[in-house]
Amino acid sequence: MSAQGAASGIAGPAPATATNLSQELKPTGQASAKVKPCCVCKDEKAARDECMLFSTGDAQESCKSTIQKYRSCMAGYGFTLPA
Repeated sequence: MSAQGAASGIAGPAPATATNLSQELKPTGQASAKVKPCCVCKDEKAARDECMLFSTGDAQESCKSTIQKYRSCMAGYGFTLPA
């Protein structure tokens, strides 16, 4: 802790040592359950977007299965999408 950190009572991050360099940095427990919608189902979203952009005719009808795969993936992470 620096002199300023010691004075304020705030501890900084632990210094890197041989024992903590191999620790898992991902959050665990409740923090790991909170995912953002932008960070999940990226492949399904890309396939959906590509289908919608480059389909000929009625995109909603021709991309129905791709859209459903994306909705199912998002539902697996607890997100509900409007119909």
